[in-house]
Amino acid sequence: RDDLEKLQLKKLRWQVERVYRHSEFYRERFKEAGIKPDDIKKLEDLKKLPIVTKADLRKEQIEYPPVGRYAVAPKSDWKELHPSTGTTGIPVNTIWTYKDAEIIADHTARLMWGFGVRKGDIVQNAFSYGLWVAGLAVHYGCEKIGAFVIPIGATSSERQVYFMQNAGSTVIMATPSFGLYIAEKLKEKGVNPETLALRIGSFGGEAGTENPATRKRLEEGLGIDAYDIYGLAEIGPTFAAECKEKAGLHFVEDHYLIEVLNPETKEPLGPGEKGVMVITHLSREGTPMIRYWTNDVVRLEYDKCACGRTHIRAIGGILGRADDMIVYKGENIYPTQVEEVVRSFEELSHEYKIFVTKDSKTGIVKNVRVAVEVLSDKYDVETLKARIYNVLRDTLMVRVDVDVLPPNSLERTEFKAKRVVFIEE
Repeated sequence: RDDLEKLQLKKLRWQVERVYRHSEFYRERFKEAGIKPDDIKKLEDLKKLPIVTKADLRKEQIEYPPVGRYAVAPKSDWKELHPSTGTTGIPVNTIWTYKDAEIIADHTARLMWGFGVRKGDIVQNAFSYGLWVAGLAVHYGCEKIGAFVIPIGATSSERQVYFMQNAGSTVIMATPSFGLYIAEKLKEKGVNPETLALRIGSFGGEAGTENPATRKRLEEGLGIDAYDIYGLAEIGPTFAAECKEKAGLHFVEDHYLIEVLNPETKEPLGPGEKGVMVITHLSREGTPMIRYWTNDVVRLEYDKCACGRTHIRAIGGILGRADDMIVYKGENIYPTQVEEVVRSFEELSHEYKIFVTKDSKTGIVKNVRVAVEVLSDKYDVETLKARIYNVLRDTLMVRVDVDVLPPNSLERTEFKAKRVVFIEE
């Protein structure tokens, strides 16, 4: 890692100097913190720099549309604008320059190569195209590899099945929710996944793929090996993915500097400690992020992977989002914990909702209710409900209510699924 860290420091110093000179947004923040670019002499000095949050970017963007004063590259170099696509709040716009797009294409290709995509593969790209970053990044990555792309986007599951059968797709890339929806459609149509040419699936845009129960459903339902891929619009669509070992998300550390911080103290955490991931762009030209607070919770591993790669890995993928955490009766509940329980029951579909009732005055959570749906009316609902209740209680260490709904009661989506619904009383 010595050579990598030397490269990271060189790039970090270049980026800090660059944003200080060309971005009033960063210059003001650095001055408030009493920091100048020359103060960054080693990687450990990164913690001297102020953290940037999505709220900071939104405020800046509202005052100085369309991308605030955090856009650094001249407009003549701009190639694409991409907004964030979270399930809540005002989108945050970011800019890719032509060089940014080239770098993103290159490291996306590296990640896809790592889980087995090769020249000659037929990649059914079911990520949304247009403003959402993932579709284009995967498309550009496929071009680098020399794979054949079907740019189908997040169109209907019926259409996805048609192209799988008629175009001989060997790779499917989508959100986990949409992947499960397509698997459901295959079963509904009586299509045996073993009759398809599919061999690889890569799923991102939301947590789930590294959840053992979800991975099992994806692999069995689509007849593939399923791999996690990770990104977020403010940072980059595809800057971490699993390799063939399925032993955690490999980060592209020559372009992204990764920290894990204690969510309360904001102090750095060591290998294996769970905290919030903070990311700094080392190469980005358009809208570089310096110490961006992702809200994504990870646990990092620094040891060499069995695949031979030495870049850090997030073991278990994204463990949850700090802002999705539900504090109920003194226990911290993440939607990913509920997901693992729900998808471990063969009687249930992959869909679920978590309804959280809060006191409108205090914000204290008064009740948590998990809604699931059965695959068939043949099951004894009360017996099944009791089993689900007990497993959730043992997993979450707190009692939550359970609703078992009839088949197809919960909405399906081709995009990101909104799992948590907050209700104020």
